[in-house]
Amino acid sequence: MKTKTTIFLLLTAYFALCAALVWQTGIFQAGGNGKCTLLQGNNQPEVNPQTTDNPTQPQLKRDTQPIFSADHSNIETVILGSQRKQTGYKFKLELTSKGAAVKSATLSEYNDRDYENPQPLKILSTIGENFTPLANKQLVFVNSGQKLALSQLYWECKGKTTDANSQSVVFQATIKSQNNNQPVLKITKTYKVIKDSYHLFCDININNFTETEYQIRWDMAGPGGLIKEGVRSDYRKIVAGFRDPKGNITSIRKGIRDFEQVKKIDKTQMTQAGQDFLWIASVNKYFAGILVPVSGKGQSYPKWIAKKYGIFHNPDTLEDTNDENIGTSVSIKPASYKPAGDSQDSRKYSFLLYLGPKDKPLFDDHPLYKSLGFVQTIDFLTCCCPSSLLSPLAFGILAVMEWMYQFIGNYGIVIIILVFIIRTLIHPLTKKSQVSMSKFSKLQPKIEEIKKKYANNKTEMQKHMMQLYREQGASPIMGMLPMFIQMPIWISLYSAIYASVKLRGAPFLPFWITDLSAPDALFRFPGIDLPLFGVINSFNLLPILMGLAFFLQQKLMPSQMGAQSSSNSQMAQQQKIMKIMLPIMFPLILYKAPSGLNLYIMASTFAGVIEQYVIRKHIREKEANEKQGVVPATSKTGGKAKKKKPKPFKKF
Repeated sequence: MKTKTTIFLLLTAYFALCAALVWQTGIFQAGGNGKCTLLQGNNQPEVNPQTTDNPTQPQLKRDTQPIFSADHSNIETVILGSQRKQTGYKFKLELTSKGAAVKSATLSEYNDRDYENPQPLKILSTIGENFTPLANKQLVFVNSGQKLALSQLYWECKGKTTDANSQSVVFQATIKSQNNNQPVLKITKTYKVIKDSYHLFCDININNFTETEYQIRWDMAGPGGLIKEGVRSDYRKIVAGFRDPKGNITSIRKGIRDFEQVKKIDKTQMTQAGQDFLWIASVNKYFAGILVPVSGKGQSYPKWIAKKYGIFHNPDTLEDTNDENIGTSVSIKPASYKPAGDSQDSRKYSFLLYLGPKDKPLFDDHPLYKSLGFVQTIDFLTCCCPSSLLSPLAFGILAVMEWMYQFIGNYGIVIIILVFIIRTLIHPLTKKSQVSMSKFSKLQPKIEEIKKKYANNKTEMQKHMMQLYREQGASPIMGMLPMFIQMPIWISLYSAIYASVKLRGAPFLPFWITDLSAPDALFRFPGIDLPLFGVINSFNLLPILMGLAFFLQQKLMPSQMGAQSSSNSQMAQQQKIMKIMLPIMFPLILYKAPSGLNLYIMASTFAGVIEQYVIRKHIREKEANEKQGVVPATSKTGGKAKKKKPKPFKKF
């Protein structure tokens, strides 16, 4: 392959990589394309059902098999906390007596970013009729295989308690024997919220009231029902945290698109072989609901969790109707309940549910969040860079941004300043790269001569070409290497801006860019549905300015590649096409991107234009000095230009 073709392909690959990074955000996609299936469950009747026996259990005769039921209580809704920030509560919970579950959770510090009528943001919600967060789902008597659908039962509300710093409520379900209508089990479920905390505490107590020992297992829904929190992309995922034998926190994750691709499977286990389970979470781009089973005394992790699931929900079973959602579920290991009066006639299960932003400083400052590795819920657009390299860089950039924000108070200005700072720091690399490429382009006529002269002798051709590179201080590899060294830095900055919850709702200019996490929308108009783009309902100025910046940047490129392209009409044509396409392609792809991201790209591109102007000026001055035989001024020459001494002839 010809060297000039190699350079062109590398440049094309670089820009293609940038485009792929943007594509990975999902901005150019309307959603998943997999066929979806409705979450299947037992269609339980409302009145105390006894569901189908477990086929894996031995069948007992009906006259020897105890039959259980539970009486419905009143339909009741209880409110804990508040969605008004002034009260000190981080969220408002709407609890329902059906399944003793969380019907919805609304954050007090964030809104849904509806520009016409903003409302407090719901972080948890029900999904159809089959999923309600934290609902007790089914209770199984293991010996007989009988099941009770507690999620369909209206539990009894035993009362709400309020004090200066917290609120709590107790729900209760009594399981009876249909033979004598006497209580068998009593299940008590307590919710508690505390001011200035993102915690929801949930305790479940199960008591045996009979003289018979029972072995029981049960399931409970976890967090779910989060909105997608993206203009076009969908970052909703199920994440599970584990601790490996060395004590390190690890995680696995499943995106909503991963579930859609499975098509016929709506539930998948979240497990890591040989590692201890810590928590399971439902997350979107900015927020997380993290369910933590609280360990008992002397335990480093909860041993009573059997299985952890991520669940895909599509109520209408149709594709791409924006009602698809994901949730979580946990299964509790079977446990024996001794006869009443025994010390082991009851058991208590405790959960902690975090409901709040995915914010690294918050996770780092709270000892519990840090010890459990909640930071694992935050992920970045890794693209071609390994997460072990990109994540520390991105977190470091976020830390610098938040430090700068303390003094500047505007994240838009912070982004612009940060771009120019990073450009300045890596300017030596950029300069070296472009100077080397300029030298290399000037050598193209000589390279072509060598290729023609040694066309039949590849060894001699490579030998003379390497000698030419050494004499002129040019190298195609060294010209591209600094560019690839810089890429992790720019991708990290890109990812940090795209994933930062601090930019959600943050304004830049009061009359134009009012939310750095949404398109800039200079003005709005009735929506127009366009292929690939979806509905366009605003005039976004930033992408157009970004296209102008790309055009100016392309205008500076031919002078560095002119010699190379002039020797090859095909290369010249390819460069001409790239010069036209790039200023058009990126603004189209990024038209509905968050304004903070577009502000970063535009600032970086304009900074690159300035940088290229400075480098071109340096190259021109250097070439002029070389023509005059003048050595550039250095400290060794006393700061004065010095005549270049001719090199002595080599003796052979």
